[in-house]
Amino acid sequence: MEPEGPALIWCPFPDAATAAATAKTLLDERLIACANILPAMLSLFEWNGERGEATEAGALFKTDAALLQRVIARLGDEHPYEEPAILAWRCDEAAPATAAWLGALTR
Repeated sequence: MEPEGPALIWCPFPDAATAAATAKTLLDERLIACANILPAMLSLFEWNGERGEATEAGALFKTDAALLQRVIARLGDEHPYEEPAILAWRCDEAAPATAAWLGALTR
């Protein structure tokens, strides 16, 4: 598989421990190179026609774009929410060393 460039994935979790456990799985499977976990954020949302509020932990996963679909699928498998919010995007620019670090996941 050829590297396609840096990519990021954002996903909220019910707590930091769950986010960390999922990140460790993705690291073990070489689907991501890093996860930044932001604990205790307040989420205000509308879901199924009802407004809600929850304390969640956010996770930002760093990977190569060639792996995006695989990471999204694994997040869906590992995530405790029935329908987790998973947002992914390709990065237009990155430092050369960062791009090389993330591209190494594809080798």
